[in-house]
Amino acid sequence: MALDDILQQVPIDDIAAKLGVSPEVAAQAVEQGGAVLLGGLAKNAATTEGSAAIQNALKKHEGASAVTTVDQVDQADGEKIVQHVLGADASDVASKLSASDKTAGIDFGKLLPILAPIIMGLLANKKKSDDGESGGGIGDLIGGLLGGGSSSTGGGFGELLGGLLGGSDSAGGGLGGLLGGLFGKK
Repeated sequence: MALDDILQQVPIDDIAAKLGVSPEVAAQAVEQGGAVLLGGLAKNAATTEGSAAIQNALKKHEGASAVTTVDQVDQADGEKIVQHVLGADASDVASKLSASDKTAGIDFGKLLPILAPIIMGLLANKKKSDDGESGGGIGDLIGGLLGGGSSSTGGGFGELLGGLLGGSDSAGGGLGGLLGGLFGKK
């Protein structure tokens, strides 16, 4: 499973229409938002307690299927997921992402709760299909997704997340510093 798998599951055109932006801008926003959510999940999965919480949450999302409109997404559940993944920094992260030149016009405060249940559903289904095939845990699953695939802009989630966490100004002027601080917390 890679970035392309997530993009195929997300109703990019519907998101673009709802937020009044082009599908290209919406796709870039989904890539950035997905990378942030997966990075947060990976950080949480690094602890025993966090990994157990993610595993329990994934059970709730098993069997989730692809959505074709934003209206099919449980955004209230998505908001809870975002709060668990990003904690008290959720609104700061959303603000920094929204300030990015590449995703002008996207309100990440609205987008992240749409993406979160979709990503959790993909992870739950991937984990279920992988059970018995490998001995890796949830951190390995998330890490595989972060490092795999190629995006429409030429880099994978790992490359995108590296840019976000590395402090690149091209990712939104200080976004890397904010996310680095977020993911560096215990």
